Amino acid sequence: MTPEKESNGLDNYAFALEGRFCDLPDTKHGTELDTSLDKDNNKLAYCVTDVPPWYLCIILGIQHCLTAFGGIIAIPLILSQGLCLQHDGLTQSHLISTIFFVSGICTLLQVAFGIRLPILQGGTFTLLAPSMAMLSMPEWTCPTWTQNASLVNASSTEFMEVWQSRMRALQGSIMVGSLFQIFVGFSGLIGLFMRFIGPLTIAPTISLIGLSLFDSAGINAGNHWGISTMTTALIILFSQYLRHIPVPFPAYSKDKKLHTSRVYVFQILPVLLGISFSWLICYILTTYNILPSDPDQYGYLARTDLKGDVMGQAPWFSFPYPGQWGVPTVSLAGVVGILAGVISSMIESVGDYHACARLSGAPPPPKHAINRGIGIEGLGCLLAGAWGTGNGTTSYSENVGALGITKVGSRMVIVASGVLMVVMGVFGKVGAIFTTIPSPVVGGMFMVMFGVISAAGVSNLQYADMNSSRNIFIFGFSMFSGLVIPNWILKNSKAIVTGVLELDQVLQVLLTTSMFVGGFFGFILDNTIPGSKHERGIIAWNKVHEDDSSNTVESGQVYNLPFSISSYLSSSSWLRYIPFCPPGAPSSLDTNALDPKQPLGQPEPSQIITGVTM
Repeated sequence: MTPEKESNGLDNYAFALEGRFCDLPDTKHGTELDTSLDKDNNKLAYCVTDVPPWYLCIILGIQHCLTAFGGIIAIPLILSQGLCLQHDGLTQSHLISTIFFVSGICTLLQVAFGIRLPILQGGTFTLLAPSMAMLSMPEWTCPTWTQNASLVNASSTEFMEVWQSRMRALQGSIMVGSLFQIFVGFSGLIGLFMRFIGPLTIAPTISLIGLSLFDSAGINAGNHWGISTMTTALIILFSQYLRHIPVPFPAYSKDKKLHTSRVYVFQILPVLLGISFSWLICYILTTYNILPSDPDQYGYLARTDLKGDVMGQAPWFSFPYPGQWGVPTVSLAGVVGILAGVISSMIESVGDYHACARLSGAPPPPKHAINRGIGIEGLGCLLAGAWGTGNGTTSYSENVGALGITKVGSRMVIVASGVLMVVMGVFGKVGAIFTTIPSPVVGGMFMVMFGVISAAGVSNLQYADMNSSRNIFIFGFSMFSGLVIPNWILKNSKAIVTGVLELDQVLQVLLTTSMFVGGFFGFILDNTIPGSKHERGIIAWNKVHEDDSSNTVESGQVYNLPFSISSYLSSSSWLRYIPFCPPGAPSSLDTNALDPKQPLGQPEPSQIITGVTM
């Protein structure tokens, strides 16, 4: 690949790795991946089937956990408002531990039996919007006394029933909705969905996820605008202005002995660094009583001691288990709302699979692997519902991007991440630490995170012709309707009266879910208003998401099932026609999930950051 300009070769490196590399696959029709980088920037230190040294797996596994940190802890913190848990730090810590635990299990299942790419699983914002819409219904409105910290007794039976009844309703809806995703994945129907859903449907759906949460970001940030502004400014500084500046860290090798190694730490951990600095400032201001100690004064909620002795109360070990909040309940309104989020999550994941394959040196995922991936994600949502995270699971785009930073595409690194998240979920003190983050710090993080989610949705319009008045109308109307209708319904909750209580509840949840309203109008208008496939962006969209890998040795090594399962399935002529089974292939293609081929090259110890640095 011929570069168009000079580059120092470090623009997208988090670690200064040397040695042999795997080539990243070129995109179809000869399109270059990035003409602004040197040739070596298009190479991998480890491909998807390679096994890096164990210490590199641990270090990079920790990095992937920290990359997903913001999204994973944000979900239970937002849900705690709808669950009436704002003033119960101990229960919040249990929710955080549970979502870490389930995310780790789902990651291991996805890497071993699902898409089999290095892609991490975690909580999804696509289910957060319908969940909050469900909890905003009149029957689930939090009692007034739960909003007053002085009146909340977290150990009382009455308070536990208040939040656990809401959690059980969420659990049941998520579990039933996940069955639909399991069916769509393992039956191969995801291909049918993709025929009718294009960028003009996806763009408003994803964008409205972030926009609909503006109130949550504003409430948290408004508790102390100075602290929240500092948090936002630090995250922007680290992620945008300092991302190409390396920081020297000590390293050791036999040849160079003790020396320094450059690490692009600001590019890897901008959210964690921003939160940590602001968190530390709040702790110092609390210690010296600079922040007000009167609950009625502005800035009180920026203190770090509001949750009491949550660290002391949290157990060292807490093993989450299914049904820990009671037997789940099911409501039709909740299930229908969750289904809207499930469909959005599935389509987004298909795009993540292709991006992950491209960045990890793997062939484009075949249909049977995509079907398994969606099916396993549905199974992950089922497990998340059973364990009681109040959310589901999906593939994390942030971690797909981290593959391009580290140039390590091995799925063994993600296996290490999954194990680490399970361990974090078992240690109760870990979840308790996160609950002490002041709400203004969380609000500052939300402002950046939700803004990026909204922009990520708009970015899908690059495939459509936005010079077309047709497309401008569809996107504009869908976005505006997705903001206006839910806002009006929330202010006029008694306006929907059909005479059938169940139908009223379904309409209430759907019409207060911004992503559903916007996505619905986008889907209907895009498929009914005349327009060419090129104008609608369908051709460009399908080119990105099309299945262009055949039954090759390379494809089999990456995507075939482990433990000789593929060999067994290919031996039966009728089994190979099942949508999630690999086509007939030689047994030599079979690979072991935890024993891939050996790496092409071992980096020097000097090229690895010491564990104590992380």
